[in-house]
Amino acid sequence: MLDARITPVLKPLLRPMVKRLHYYGISADNVTLAGFIIGIAAVPAIVYGQFMLALLFVSLNRLCDGLDGELARYSQSSSSAGGYLDICLDFLFYATIPLAFGIANPVEWGVPALVLLCAFIGTGSSFLAFAVSAEKYQITRPQFTHKSFYYMQGLTEGTETIVFFIVICIWPQWFTVLAYIFAMACFITVFTRIYGGYQTLSRIKKDE
Repeated sequence: MLDARITPVLKPLLRPMVKRLHYYGISADNVTLAGFIIGIAAVPAIVYGQFMLALLFVSLNRLCDGLDGELARYSQSSSSAGGYLDICLDFLFYATIPLAFGIANPVEWGVPALVLLCAFIGTGSSFLAFAVSAEKYQITRPQFTHKSFYYMQGLTEGTETIVFFIVICIWPQWFTVLAYIFAMACFITVFTRIYGGYQTLSRIKKDE
């Protein structure tokens, strides 16, 4: 929901770092992989109750996620392979955070973590499934022309997810309540994406 508004604001702020990375010959894929490794480091931090350290790793992961795409465009090295790597590692990273909370406290956080993972699977699958059809029928994406894949909007997107991660790292004692609330928002996103995607593809089919 907020990605289309936040992205244009962040892009100019990232440009100095992008230029520096390009100067040192660091590729966008290198940044993607480094960001993923840093993000995964949040898992043991959460499991062992080091939530501020986890917050640092999560924040650095998201910084890398913003840098890799901008670096690819700046260096004119954007590719489908890079976009594929980026989205796969992003979704895997997203899944590890609720998993870590579930492992850290299975008695209190296990069930909400499972519900959250189910919601994440729904948002991810509805997102990527429509992207396949969007590519096939060449459906445009005017709000996200900087993306290497079709970016289907929803109530919970990347910005909302990272804000959620930050909040639960700062106030882990509220994980149960916050997880259920965010999972509900994700399920709303799943429903609207499936409905909207189905209606869009149905109209295309009729026009053929």
